Amino acid sequence: MVPAAAGRGKLSLPARWNWDQESPGIAWQDDKHSYQEQLRGSDAENTLREPVPQYQVLCVLPRAAAALPAPGIRVPEELHLHHRETVGNTLLIVFISYFGSRVHRPRFIGAGALLVSLAGFLMSLPHFITGPYEFDQSVASTFSNTTDLCQPRSWANLSDANCTPRASRENHEVLLVMFIAQALLGIGGVPIQPFGISYIDDFASKRNSPLYLGILFSVTVIGPGVAFMLGSAMLQFYVDIDKVSGAEVQLTHEDPRWVGAWWLGFLVAASLVALSAVPYFFFPREMPKEVVSGKQSDSKKKEDMLSQLRARPEHTQNLSLGEFIKRFPLVLLRNLRHPVYLLVVLAQVNISAMVAGLATFMGKFLERQFSLTASFANMIIGAVNIPGAMVGIVVGGAILKRFQMSLRQCSAMCVLGMLLCLLVAFPLLFLGCPTQKVAGITYSDSSEFGHHELECNLQCNCPEKAYNPICGSNSIEYTSPCSAGCRAVNIQEDTNIVLNYTNCSCISRNGSFATPGTCGTGCSHLFLPFVVLSCLAGILASTSHTPSFMLILRSIQPEDKSFAVGIQFMLLRVLAWMPGPILYGSAIDTTCILWEKRCDRKAACRYYDNTLFRQRYLGLQFFFEVGAFLCFMAVYVILRKQEREASKATETKADPEKEKLAGKSTKTPESKV
Repeated sequence: MVPAAAGRGKLSLPARWNWDQESPGIAWQDDKHSYQEQLRGSDAENTLREPVPQYQVLCVLPRAAAALPAPGIRVPEELHLHHRETVGNTLLIVFISYFGSRVHRPRFIGAGALLVSLAGFLMSLPHFITGPYEFDQSVASTFSNTTDLCQPRSWANLSDANCTPRASRENHEVLLVMFIAQALLGIGGVPIQPFGISYIDDFASKRNSPLYLGILFSVTVIGPGVAFMLGSAMLQFYVDIDKVSGAEVQLTHEDPRWVGAWWLGFLVAASLVALSAVPYFFFPREMPKEVVSGKQSDSKKKEDMLSQLRARPEHTQNLSLGEFIKRFPLVLLRNLRHPVYLLVVLAQVNISAMVAGLATFMGKFLERQFSLTASFANMIIGAVNIPGAMVGIVVGGAILKRFQMSLRQCSAMCVLGMLLCLLVAFPLLFLGCPTQKVAGITYSDSSEFGHHELECNLQCNCPEKAYNPICGSNSIEYTSPCSAGCRAVNIQEDTNIVLNYTNCSCISRNGSFATPGTCGTGCSHLFLPFVVLSCLAGILASTSHTPSFMLILRSIQPEDKSFAVGIQFMLLRVLAWMPGPILYGSAIDTTCILWEKRCDRKAACRYYDNTLFRQRYLGLQFFFEVGAFLCFMAVYVILRKQEREASKATETKADPEKEKLAGKSTKTPESKV
């Protein structure tokens, strides 16, 4: 959710998994080789599998299971894996309205949760069926004969042995496990989404339904928050914590090759999902009707009772499968021709596309812009941004309950929330850091850019694929000690950890030494304002969530409610959650200024143009926010026009035809939600 995953998981499965510190990747090795395959692939290719949509009744744990870090994968494998879960879920959710009126909904929710739990266990399986992770010694942070110092004529070309057919076969075997896991995840998530919403809305009073749904939606947001926090904690542990002792681990969290224990999060979340599924098997098929407050008038009580009776699923009990198939196109066309329903769904599509980009790449964005570690970036998202969204959803539901808003007032609330979100989010386009100075790539004493070999390191014969960034005493970053012309290294005797590199021919000032790690972007003072504004924007946008959903439930015919919800989820999947992350990843890829190549193809982006990254990533989000605002504005205009026409007809009572049409309508703009 990611994630991506603990924010940003990606799945690439040769025989060994690797959750990279900067961005996820995969390492593969056999008895003779140890190297990383497709380490941190391109963002378009390594797009996270989509986060499960916002509406799930198993509030916290299934969302956590779905959003935990899942390592990264290449195209076409990633797209197949991604679409296996998405397409299966989308096709099933269309027909869930047919079965929804015939089955015991809570038990189906529990069964779906068990499938989600099983999928979580399968997601962690590759760790146990593959060998231990061995990091690439060509970028070692500990001293050895192969440490990447400037050693003339000592470097051999690094070959991509993992491009062999054997590696491909190993990859496909493990991918099969992931295909099965994703298929189970998609199937298990189907009953959780629409059944929970209809179960609550059918048996809650009309007055309290918005508040209950607001609480439901807000609690589902906790799932990704738990996943981000849990993923952040798991990344602190070495990936093979169950296979090697702590003394044998020679890497630190700051090392670019550090691999966190990505698989632990899946085990924890899957176990909790299984436990949470048990109570659902003991819920009744139908909840007792909520008692209406005695302060309400008799007419109001009768209205609520009639509304509840009409919303009950019995009216479709006798609908056969053949009749359903014949009826479905007509219902689909009728709902899509409903202007309020269509515009609200399109607004939700825009918001969901924005959320897809946030969930998938916000962790990566914070790392690159503000030089944060993956674990800290994920912790910020889980501790600040997601709770902020939860607060906004609860506030929106509480406002609806308190003021008993009409449909027009709901649309006005959505318009106001998105407008304030736009005003708060706009300054984010200018809050960021410049690209760090990297010798030969973004900075050079001469006019020559884009070349790893500088005049000062020509004799070092540095391999292009070596990547072990260091920060020189001149505040310039180098891709490796060799590229800085460093010929000596100082290590800490008791831990064998590199302290610094010395005698660097490319560093002519302040002692000619360099320290391991990147220099960073040097504008950490902008991080706090960015987090505050992004959290506030999320709160404001989230206030429109419950009102927009009530616009759908209250503007359509009661007998179409289950169909409309299924269509809504289908459109959100197809138009937002499926293409959204790929669109963001492609846009981010265009900002890369240095690619690592594996098997003669782009594998990982080493450096981005931070300004372009910020403008295109946040610009896409701003674009979707504007789209949602315009859709809500159109809904408000339509409802206001309908309200005026209804008011005029009531006052004049001069047109019996209109009165007859109004009497047939079960939903008017004055309807309270």
